[in-house]
Amino acid sequence: MTSFISKYFNFQEKNTNLKTETIAGITTFLTMAYALFLIPSVLADAGMPEKSVFVATAVAAAVGTLIMGIFAKFPMGLAPGVGLNAFFTYSVCIGMNIPWQTALSGVLASGIIFLIVSATGLRELVIKAIPTNLKFAVSAGIGLFIAFIGLKNAGIVVANQATFVGLGDLTNPTVLLSIFGLIVMAILMVRGSNIAIFIGMAATVVVGMVFGLIDLPTSIISMPPSMAPTFGVALKNIGNIFNPQMILVIFTFLFMDFFDTAGTLVAVGSKVGLLKKDGSVEGGSKALLADSVATCIGSIFGTTNTTSYVESLSGVAVGAKTGFSSVVVGILFLVSLFFSPLLTVITSAVTAPALIIVGSLMCSALKEIEWDKPEVSISAFLTIILIFSSKILSSVVSINSTLSIYLIILFLLLILSAHIITVFFFNIYFSKSFLINSILPS
Repeated sequence: MTSFISKYFNFQEKNTNLKTETIAGITTFLTMAYALFLIPSVLADAGMPEKSVFVATAVAAAVGTLIMGIFAKFPMGLAPGVGLNAFFTYSVCIGMNIPWQTALSGVLASGIIFLIVSATGLRELVIKAIPTNLKFAVSAGIGLFIAFIGLKNAGIVVANQATFVGLGDLTNPTVLLSIFGLIVMAILMVRGSNIAIFIGMAATVVVGMVFGLIDLPTSIISMPPSMAPTFGVALKNIGNIFNPQMILVIFTFLFMDFFDTAGTLVAVGSKVGLLKKDGSVEGGSKALLADSVATCIGSIFGTTNTTSYVESLSGVAVGAKTGFSSVVVGILFLVSLFFSPLLTVITSAVTAPALIIVGSLMCSALKEIEWDKPEVSISAFLTIILIFSSKILSSVVSINSTLSIYLIILFLLLILSAHIITVFFFNIYFSKSFLINSILPS
């Protein structure tokens, strides 16, 4: 068996071994494990049954990662995305008053389109058509949005009629518990821990139990809960997506998932020596296919877009070079199905710090934007601030959220067009190289 695994994943050629790949897989899983509890907690706010979502999340992550490992042979873990998850709940379901059943059908539709785009040459055209700086701006804008949701759920910020947003009661024990979790995660990250979010959530739970803010679980291990409340719902409601509102939602799901995956693919590929001179990734087509299939499967099970996790870099850092590390991650996600009772201790005070940290990590894309070029900086800034502030305004001062989403997407399209036109203008009057550097990914 060991010989077969070694030969199938080319251990000798990649200069690795079973032990190294296994340890790397365990490391990647631990850095991603927070998604098992964070995703169901966020989707519960949309009215979805938390226990069923937990199972759907674990199964989608397991199946997607196993496909990534066995088919694409790429050392990258998959799970429902936190940014997509937050957009699904707070913008689509709550903001636009779209039932979660219909929203899941939108996720399925975006997955099918992603699959078609990935299976054809269209994916290359799409990636090249979107300015690199705009991709970074969207990522940062979503990061700010996620962090704001975390601050709101923690009670650190609250609605204020005079100033839109105000400081919450920092003497409240629950708020202090969230702040404690945030500090723990920050300290661990500064010290270089790859599993800072996971340990921080665990520490917050323990402290919450000690001070009576979180109830003790009745058990730790049990049989997986039923997926019946969510399984197949996306298929049953597919007829409800054929309207302008849902088409915009599907476009947004696709946009976020596609470029999140592409960015993570390049990041991981460059670290394991799979990045080619032309900027493409060896085995990238299969990896994109695996991601799109995972999204389709996940939506049918009852969870949001399944995407590649940048936390996979933690596994790469300890030696992951082949798809076997992904196989290990997938198996561990299957094992996690038996730990659903722990959902009872994952309160908003526990998940809020994780959202803030994830948001801060996504904002790291800001440093990649060419701020010294006005034609880039203005469009990037408008993209970031519109994604971030439109949601805040709709949440805090009750502006029509549907209109806000329409405006966000409209502005994104206008900004994209303006960016391309501006760059083209500069190219005519200055240099040809500028157009290449600004529009094509580096």
